[in-house]
Amino acid sequence: MTTFTTDQWIIIGLVFLLGLLVGMWMTSGGRRKWKTRYNEEVTARKALETRDKEREAHWATREKEWREETDRREAALRSAPAVAPAGRTEPHVEDRLRDRHPGEMNAPRRDLDRDGVPDQYDRRPLDGGRR
Repeated sequence: MTTFTTDQWIIIGLVFLLGLLVGMWMTSGGRRKWKTRYNEEVTARKALETRDKEREAHWATREKEWREETDRREAALRSAPAVAPAGRTEPHVEDRLRDRHPGEMNAPRRDLDRDGVPDQYDRRPLDGGRR
């Protein structure tokens, strides 16, 4: 076995102490810091997941309400009798008729292409959907 001198024992002791000091310096508060940050991140992630679940549940209920409302509207439209629109057509057509023929306001008007303009004032009464 090798024998060490006193100087060598002092150097070994100083290197050991230096290693302890460097180790303590590198981890001083570091463990608490990263653990704290990790725990904060876990808490924030759980809060975000909870918020996302609540948001998804909220929009799912809203979508369900919208679908039910749409179904109610469609059912009401299906059950309502088909009613022809009131006798009024476009206001400018009636104004023109009133100005030119005040006595014929209640007379039935022919409108073959059903564009809202009576045939007597329409240039091409059979033009269909072209305008």
